[in-house]
Amino acid sequence: MTTRRDFLGQTAVTAGLFFTGCSLAPLANAQTQRRRQVVVNGKRVKTIDVHAHVGFPEAMELMGLKFGPQLLTTTMQDRIKAMDEQGIDMEALTINAYWYTANRDVAEKLIEVQNNKLAEIVAKQPDRFVALASVALQHPDLAAQQLEHAVKKLGLRGAGVGGSVAGMELSDPKFHPFWKKAEELGVLVFIHPIGTAELKSRLQGNGGLENTIGNPLETTLALSHLIFEGTLDRFPGLKICAAHGGGYLPSYAPRSDHICLTFPDRCAAVPLKKKPTEYLKQLYFDALVFTPEALRHLAAQVGTSQLVLGTDFPFPWDKNTVDHILKTPELTDADRVNILGGTAARLLKINGA
Repeated sequence: MTTRRDFLGQTAVTAGLFFTGCSLAPLANAQTQRRRQVVVNGKRVKTIDVHAHVGFPEAMELMGLKFGPQLLTTTMQDRIKAMDEQGIDMEALTINAYWYTANRDVAEKLIEVQNNKLAEIVAKQPDRFVALASVALQHPDLAAQQLEHAVKKLGLRGAGVGGSVAGMELSDPKFHPFWKKAEELGVLVFIHPIGTAELKSRLQGNGGLENTIGNPLETTLALSHLIFEGTLDRFPGLKICAAHGGGYLPSYAPRSDHICLTFPDRCAAVPLKKKPTEYLKQLYFDALVFTPEALRHLAAQVGTSQLVLGTDFPFPWDKNTVDHILKTPELTDADRVNILGGTAARLLKINGA
């Protein structure tokens, strides 16, 4: 869910997050309940959710923002209970970027608060959580420093970023220092949409179109620019995972190839090293696409090796995400094991998975 409010004349995302306190004292009761055991071909599988939201009011207050609807709040005990019921062994926690309009001083403090709190949760419950750092991408040099500190000093496993930065595309050369650092560190960058303000007027009305259409469209735009502007050629070692199955791009990817064949002048400004569709096979995508046919098609387009489990917790899009993967008939047992947790374990450097 994405709602907005005006803050000092600028639009800022204030929902799409939920609060969880760092105190884990109530977990004793949660851990005594039965955790669903996910089994593939008779063997226990460790499941890892790469798409799980969290947020901290004390950080948002630095920008004068307050938390969204109360239904989006939960306790750590509730979260563990929900994970156990769904068969989720671990979550990779991320925070949707709402701070891209903050000045450098505010952004520096806000990110420090968030990353320290993420590290605190992980330290107290390392068998259930890892986390992806927040970074102030509007200040790319600072973002690179924040990522390195989060990974090397706090033990975070990568970064979560929005689909754009205050109207700028992630492919803009301004952000090269961040991408260079992410490639250098070999860590995962999870792209999650935060809203496309330019389309707001066309996404009004029934159906929640800002979310229904707008969110996957933003991801489609972000990935397409990263491909066509040469960012993935410049930084071929990047490990990027896109939320919501990569938006619409994998569903109509061959058109990206044919634009260069039909109108070659439109692909001439930045010559690519390979066909646009081939870059999809070096990206990763969560499997939150709802139906077996959608998952079959996504796997056929990008390869099962590029898919990971994502629930979008706490938003109840699909409470049977694990079963969605288990019951897609075209997947092999090896595919299911990797999508449920094996691939994420490698990307997030989780030992023993």
